Amino acid sequence: MVTMDSSEWFSEVSEQLWPGQCFSLKIKKVLHEERSKYQDIKILDTSSNDCSMSFTYGTVLVLDGIIQCTQRDEFAYQEMIAFLPLCSHPNPKKVLIVGGGDGGVAREVVKHPLVEEVHQVEIDDRVVELSKKYLPFMACGFDSHKLQLTIGDGFEYMKQREGEFDVIITDSSDPVGPAKSLFNESYFGLAKKALKPNGIICSQGGSLWVDETLVKDTLSHIRKHFPVTGYGIASVPSYPCGQIGFFIASLNENTKLNEPSKVFSSEEVDRLKLRYYTTEIHRTAFTLPRYAAKLLH
Repeated sequence: MVTMDSSEWFSEVSEQLWPGQCFSLKIKKVLHEERSKYQDIKILDTSSNDCSMSFTYGTVLVLDGIIQCTQRDEFAYQEMIAFLPLCSHPNPKKVLIVGGGDGGVAREVVKHPLVEEVHQVEIDDRVVELSKKYLPFMACGFDSHKLQLTIGDGFEYMKQREGEFDVIITDSSDPVGPAKSLFNESYFGLAKKALKPNGIICSQGGSLWVDETLVKDTLSHIRKHFPVTGYGIASVPSYPCGQIGFFIASLNENTKLNEPSKVFSSEEVDRLKLRYYTTEIHRTAFTLPRYAAKLLH
């Protein structure tokens, strides 16, 4: 463990992903640093010794210099990438999660009352183990009896499971390095084959504010394989520009992505311990700013 001076900051700088800007967090400690077989892993503590300063991001997971999640706002991303596709499907019994080594998506998927079986494939076992140690509020998703975790390559996993899943959720890092392949047309073609006839996919979709070309091109790839496609958005302060998008698509041409098949009451939302997702949020997630709607549609 490395204790850092209170004046030190972590800055997320990437001229490739978001040139000319960065997001910075004041850090108290570096809890862990290592180089796994696949990536650099850093876990930060941004809490403050000053009791009057409640506005911190808590524990933060950073992969290859890019923030993946923070204790303060991770629930917004996890709930939306899970419940947008799950509630768009009439009966999502069997779900595949590709990536998501911190356990956050699994934590949300297993909550859905219709989900019976969840399979997850994550390539980096060190992200899983370190999340269990430092991010237990997310890694608790691995404890569910519904979940079966496989350490391995998502491409190879899906190649062996044709027509198996109702929903496939891809919780990837940003489109650089190994994760770049998860935004290619071939990946969505493979996901289509792994779905049941009326299956739905959902993938991390970057931000229109920093890379509208990526969003437009990826949607173009998806439209070659799925008759119904959409792009939903959510507010996550620690992500670039404070907003993240989700690619979502269905093989059922009658699917209305902005009108969920499963509607939760306020009591059900509370019972499921949801803090961001509601049926109303689902419906409005697909209402885009005018420039974005024109660009994508």
